Amino acid sequence: MLKTKFSKRFEELQAQSDSIPFHQNTGRGGSHVPAGGWQKWATSAQNLIKAVFGEDSPHYINFTEGVNECNGYDHKVKPLQGIFSSAKEDFDGGYVFDVDLRISGEVFGDFVVLAKHSLSEGNKDVAAVLASAALEDALKRYASVNGLSVDDNSMTEVVNALKSQGLVSGAQKSLLSAMPKIRNYAMHAEWGKISDPDVSSIIGFVEQFLLSNFSHQ
Repeated sequence: MLKTKFSKRFEELQAQSDSIPFHQNTGRGGSHVPAGGWQKWATSAQNLIKAVFGEDSPHYINFTEGVNECNGYDHKVKPLQGIFSSAKEDFDGGYVFDVDLRISGEVFGDFVVLAKHSLSEGNKDVAAVLASAALEDALKRYASVNGLSVDDNSMTEVVNALKSQGLVSGAQKSLLSAMPKIRNYAMHAEWGKISDPDVSSIIGFVEQFLLSNFSHQ
């Protein structure tokens, strides 16, 4: 799980933050971190905050501004440590809800782009496989994030589980009912049973599903 990996990395970087060496300034008050003593940690912390919260989050924006202004003196480094600690607290406290969905959405979105490109070039079969794989994985990830254990289930079983919990409804629910059949044709290389409109319908459904459930959570 991504959250487990991120949690481990937060702990590692918190330990690094706690061990950043501050040296007293000679002849004046305050302290500083020797060259290179904070940049390695800050670069990794910035990367983690971006992955977890996104580029538009206050955590990332404030941390990036702090990095750009940092000169190694304590009054510049310590605010960075504070922002990182705040990000870690929000993550540990469960106030970041979209880590798995947002990152998964980006990956599945790449699949959709490839599927659309393949279909436009006349490679219907390739597009069908890509779109079907993106749909099945997206449904399973969405179900998992909502507390359903469906890793080993068929796509039909996943769809039924989502419906029974009210996690899909309306037009989305009706359209989804036809998807397992097309997916099975694609995964079993029954190309003659799949048409261009079938593939377009999967691609369109996946796009809407990602927009509805994997964005701005």
